[in-house]
Amino acid sequence: MPEGYFGQYATIGIFVFVGVALVFGTLQLARLVRPNVPSYEKSTTYESGIDPIGEGWSQSNVRYYIFALLFVVFDVEAVFLFPWAIVFERLGTQALVEMVIFIGILAIALLYAIKKKVLEWL
Repeated sequence: MPEGYFGQYATIGIFVFVGVALVFGTLQLARLVRPNVPSYEKSTTYESGIDPIGEGWSQSNVRYYIFALLFVVFDVEAVFLFPWAIVFERLGTQALVEMVIFIGILAIALLYAIKKKVLEWL
């Protein structure tokens, strides 16, 4: 192993080089040993066993994106809430107040979404 201040950077550089070489080496090896038999059937679109009709582009309603965004927001809330609940007693009152504020902000956001009728489908 190289010594000194720049020796640590050299070690990291060697690891990066070996990692990149392994990735590209295995990709090239897989490219060499794979069977390559192109055909028309392999290049067509497959949709659950049904022959595709029309074009692949379709316009979606913007409500689906807003609904998905709300799902992500509340999913992230769960990611923060579960670990907090496990260590809740050790954290003390300050953590309880912070979590109440966090949930309050998300509740305000949910009420805003309900007021704007984002969660209604029809």
